[in-house]
Amino acid sequence: MKRETVLAAMSGGVDSAAAAYLLLQDGCCVLGGTLFLQDSGDAEIRDAQAVAARLGIEHRVFDLREEFSRMVIAPFIAAYERGETPNPCVLCNRTVKFGLLAEQADALGCDVLATGHYVRREQDTAGRWLLRRATDLTKDQSYMLYSLSQKQLARVRFPLGELTKAEVREIAENAGFVNARKRDSQDICFIPDGDYAGFLERQHGGPYPPGDFRTLDGRVLGQHRGLIRYTVGQRKGLGLALPAPLYVCAKHTADNSVVLGDNDALFSRTLHAHSINFIPFDRLTQPIRLQAKVRYAQTAQWATAEQLDTDLLRVEFDEPQRAIAPGQSVVLYDGDYVIGGGIIA
Repeated sequence: MKRETVLAAMSGGVDSAAAAYLLLQDGCCVLGGTLFLQDSGDAEIRDAQAVAARLGIEHRVFDLREEFSRMVIAPFIAAYERGETPNPCVLCNRTVKFGLLAEQADALGCDVLATGHYVRREQDTAGRWLLRRATDLTKDQSYMLYSLSQKQLARVRFPLGELTKAEVREIAENAGFVNARKRDSQDICFIPDGDYAGFLERQHGGPYPPGDFRTLDGRVLGQHRGLIRYTVGQRKGLGLALPAPLYVCAKHTADNSVVLGDNDALFSRTLHAHSINFIPFDRLTQPIRLQAKVRYAQTAQWATAEQLDTDLLRVEFDEPQRAIAPGQSVVLYDGDYVIGGGIIA
């Protein structure tokens, strides 16, 4: 039987290193591949190269800086300038990691692509590919992968789906990897210091224009320092002396205003989403009861989802949800299975 040839995405972190190791243990012919996405990525490339050398596998670096800037960073900036709070990891997974990198796998003659994501994949009786949450729910990354297509799911492997993080680190330690105890990144890769506003202003060429802080009934409370500095649900960093806590409830680009209200004003039961994608089927033909998350770290909540048009989803929660932010993703679940999701309007 022909050995399966796998392009293992190696980010320089411990998870992708362990994934490559496990593929070798399964008898696959493994080629390591690292995405060069930004000028500051040299350290990650060196760590990935060191792991590949330890494993005795060939390693390639794919310079996709221009494509990453155009396909991920530019839409991220545009979304913020529209008053949204985008999630670039969702877009990067669909277009770059499981898009452009999969094309590199094809060009190299590899059968499949593999990554170190904590998620599970399986096939139903009709041959449809399904996506499941990881066994280790504390590391589950299914929220970030809801937009993958059937074509993408058909040719990917997730070796870590059944493992815990502790088990993965033990594998890396036993294999002698340089990154076995490397800290997990918590920030967006192209904003490693977490200063979103500073990044956006540098890209913009200077500060964004100030505008009014307004209450829900229209009273002006002061001046904000640019819409991009605020997100729905934010309380700290407003720079206002207030008699009681107020939170960002909305941002309006039409008049460059930030609307503030009390905590109760942040709760809503209904949202609409676009750029929708479903995994077990192509579209919703009727309303469906399921659970949904409006941010990565949230516990899934009971809701009813209904597809209103080709690219319009309505989700109504049983209980009001706090700080639903336009630009983030709503992801739908049936137990462990990812049903799909979309971008909150």
